Amino acid sequence: MEVKRQNKRPNLGGWNTESAIMDLGMTQDGKKVVSANDKKIRVWDAKTGASIGKPMSGHTGWVQSVAYSPNGERIVSGSSDGTIEIWDAKKGTRLEKPLIGHTDSVRSVAFSPDGEKIVSGSHDCTIKIWDARTGIPIGEPFEGHIGWIRSVVFSPNGKQILSCSDDHTVILWDAEAGVPIGEPFFGHTDWVQSVAFSPVDEKIVSGSNDKTIRIWDKAAGAQIGDSLKGHTDSVQSVAFSPDGTRIVSGSADATIRIWDANSGALIGRPFQGHTDWVQSVMFSPDGTRIISGSEDGMIKVWDAKTEAPVGESLQCQTHIVHSVAFSPDGEQIVSGSDDGTIRIWDAKTGAPIGKPIKGHTKLVQSVAFSPDGDKIVSGSDDKTIRVWDASTGGAIGQLLRGHIDSVQSVAFSPDGQIIVSGSSDKTIRFWDANTGAPMSEPLHGHTGSVLSVVFTPSGKRIVSVSDDKTIRIWNVETGALIGAPVQGHSACMQSVAFSPDREKLVSCCSDKTIMIWHTQANFRRVSSFFQYFVYASTQ
Repeated sequence: MEVKRQNKRPNLGGWNTESAIMDLGMTQDGKKVVSANDKKIRVWDAKTGASIGKPMSGHTGWVQSVAYSPNGERIVSGSSDGTIEIWDAKKGTRLEKPLIGHTDSVRSVAFSPDGEKIVSGSHDCTIKIWDARTGIPIGEPFEGHIGWIRSVVFSPNGKQILSCSDDHTVILWDAEAGVPIGEPFFGHTDWVQSVAFSPVDEKIVSGSNDKTIRIWDKAAGAQIGDSLKGHTDSVQSVAFSPDGTRIVSGSADATIRIWDANSGALIGRPFQGHTDWVQSVMFSPDGTRIISGSEDGMIKVWDAKTEAPVGESLQCQTHIVHSVAFSPDGEQIVSGSDDGTIRIWDAKTGAPIGKPIKGHTKLVQSVAFSPDGDKIVSGSDDKTIRVWDASTGGAIGQLLRGHIDSVQSVAFSPDGQIIVSGSSDKTIRFWDANTGAPMSEPLHGHTGSVLSVVFTPSGKRIVSVSDDKTIRIWNVETGALIGAPVQGHSACMQSVAFSPDREKLVSCCSDKTIMIWHTQANFRRVSSFFQYFVYASTQ
């Protein structure tokens, strides 16, 4: 394996939450992370990335903000549905009825340091304080901003609240009286997205759509030094380190940066690794790590040392991955790459299991687990099919030879006894999964490369798609074509898959459409309503 050195910040790991992350929270012991993902709240082990318990569901709109109580026993969430929910962090259940009072999206929520109160900021331009035990609002709403409120936070002593808004200002409030302390902080030239108190002194930090970060003197209400510049897009999140000496920022430019809180100087290189907006950043309680959450669905953990990285991170030479598949129990993932290797991964941690499996001489186009999870089948541009022991990575039997062009797709039958393959030679072949012997003559009919093949749930038929723009159904026992070719797409068809209930088939195509078909009605097309969405997402 070729290894190359990277001049990048050390990435200590990460995990995929499978949907865009709007906010993160962490317990004070640093052991758990809570994330806001679409309409759900999820809890994760901060060390392993393993999901803890089931997602918390209840909001009817996207969850915009989440936070742990100081003792880690409760989680508060705010949503675009205008409500706030309080959850039992261990059980994942609601503790109270939804906190209702805001008339628009709740953008930010936070607990007071003693855990007795919750503050919320909303697109209705108001801030509210709630009793964290009863859910009853305390006092009147705080009014002063004339734009959507993006972020709210209690001061370390709980006596003040800081807020920022689309009106380009930051306001410091008396938490008891609900009135502003001094004048609003002016300076940003666009929406202010995030604010934070220093844990040790009188500093405040803010991040804005104007791409800058500003440090303020809380008592004087004045900016300290010049604006911190470096991000090339909106600054979505800012936070102080526990000792107050550093500031971390996350941006829509997909990077994370660390700044000296006293001088405003950039410390080290930007953290690169996310592929979409970084919506939330924070230091671990001991200040040694940074946790980031992004709209790419990834939570990442970074080394937060202020000096240049100790040594240089080593990264395996990367190659394009052409195919991936889960094991039947969902514990492992197999991937096929253009370097001709197959790799097995731990589905929870993302760690590689064993060494790369080598044998193919050209890129691997397709991989699949057997139904019992004991075997892996692979198809390659070297025109061969191989069967592997999923535990040891060793080859089982001889090469399956017969195709005269690239093998594009392979699959096991539901009983694991047969392997089907589709090739650029326009044919489909069946193989005995135990002996590797061909079971019949090749199936002819497609006039273009066969790009995907899949068994029906009964195992008695297969479905194939081709760049000849057709779907074909075949009898496994006789090899006969069943019915006329199914047409609908206007270009090369790439892949097919069955729905979990096996009553529908979905196909995708290079014409930027996805189509759904009824399997119980001679593959009558249900709809192609994804067409506009797919087109829009590829631009």
